Amino acid sequence: MAPRHIQIMDTTLRDGEQTQGVSFSPAEKVSVAKALLESLRVDRVEVASACVSEGEQEAVRNINEWAQAEGFGDAVEVLGFSDHKRSVDWIVAANGKVINLLTKGSEKHCRDQLGKTLEQHVEQVLNTVNYALEQGLKVNVYLEDWSNGYADSPDYVFAYMDAIKDAGINHFMLPDTLGVMSPEEVFDALSDMCTRYPDTQFDFHPHNDYGLGTANIMAAVRAGVSAIHCTVNCLGERAGNASVSEVTVVLRDKMGMELSIDESNIVRLSNMVENFSGKWVSANAPIVGEDVFTQTAGIHADGDKKGGLYESKLSPERFSRIRSYALGKMSGKASLSKNLERLGIELSEENQKKVLERIVRLGDSKQTITTEDLPFIIADVLESESYKHIKLLACSITSRLDESSAATIRVNIKGSEHESTGNGNGGFDAFINAINKVLADYDVVLPELVDYEVRIPKGGHTSALTECVITWDDPFKKRKTRGVHSNQVFASISAAVRMINIQLHEKA
Repeated sequence: MAPRHIQIMDTTLRDGEQTQGVSFSPAEKVSVAKALLESLRVDRVEVASACVSEGEQEAVRNINEWAQAEGFGDAVEVLGFSDHKRSVDWIVAANGKVINLLTKGSEKHCRDQLGKTLEQHVEQVLNTVNYALEQGLKVNVYLEDWSNGYADSPDYVFAYMDAIKDAGINHFMLPDTLGVMSPEEVFDALSDMCTRYPDTQFDFHPHNDYGLGTANIMAAVRAGVSAIHCTVNCLGERAGNASVSEVTVVLRDKMGMELSIDESNIVRLSNMVENFSGKWVSANAPIVGEDVFTQTAGIHADGDKKGGLYESKLSPERFSRIRSYALGKMSGKASLSKNLERLGIELSEENQKKVLERIVRLGDSKQTITTEDLPFIIADVLESESYKHIKLLACSITSRLDESSAATIRVNIKGSEHESTGNGNGGFDAFINAINKVLADYDVVLPELVDYEVRIPKGGHTSALTECVITWDDPFKKRKTRGVHSNQVFASISAAVRMINIQLHEKA
């Protein structure tokens, strides 16, 4: 028996934009929608709410024009309201093909928010549905607050479904609007709905207020639902929606379902949405978190080295990632060995022991140690010159309020001294402009910055040492370098000099 295909509808650009503090620009919306459909391969996307603004309408129009040209026309959906012509006309003007009509799935919402009886609401909804169909739109319907409606007033839900089920609606979308259901409640309620209305296409739209979004989707699929709603990075109202990355691997690995999703692009989409939304993903977030494929304990590295004992089906390669082994006070010989192997460095047993002692000492002092730090630790411990191609001999940074900063530097590269000056938007930018003039003679260009973190010890004083960790967008992989100094700018300069040393070493 062939596995069931489960549709994924991503609502990052609609429900996700209801996250506190999140607002996507029109250009960002277009970029995310294209990536969701073309790269991640979700089945459908909900991209906006109707009647918001002219800018929103322009973004929806651009998405629809691209989608229709690329064969995704019916996969782009817009939330509309039961306002007869207003929402429909807005969507038609944006070249839309599908309206997701927001209606009331609980008697309490219908009575207390709209001030209407069920019959009055049905009339309002059907007027809008009929007009939308006349305009050539496909119609899906949300039953807002369905979870509470089913629990508190099931007769209302059934009467409402009976009144609209033959109106030409494609998807009946059942939201747990306040995220109040347990998996058992989801299974029981959706099993009932699927049994009562066997010829109806139901979607399930969970929220994550109890942290049960993914578990509730599993229950919904078990109950017979074949379309579910997610967002990238759990964006959404309050605690957010179910995560598309978590749902994808759970439905595939734990339930054997067939999905259209291309897992290799999950992290790329996560990074894109993270940057556009300004909502940063936790380092330990499943699948997409920075640390989730990093083994810290030395015993784990040892087990992996001897037989992949701490690996699972949830492998980083599925998501275009790699497994790494953290360096710090819990590191063992295997952790060091794995990192040396990754860097292509060979050391004797005696020298490995010396380097490991230094790593443990640095970890005890709470310093962050990256893989890219390792060659410099080795060079320092073994007094080697192999990673000391460039030395910063002198550096002066001057900054004034409302003026660009200036940097004057003197460096030694492979025995030759160079002087250079640069201006920039801040001291670090001025240094980069100055050093790039020198590096041009060596056919080296610093990569673009992906991330820039500055930290001081908790409880530290204004004179505390500053640690700067820079993530660089190397053409082949992301690299991290670290600098430590009491001056923040010089900490970042130290991290940049380490990156230059790596480049010069590889070039040599």
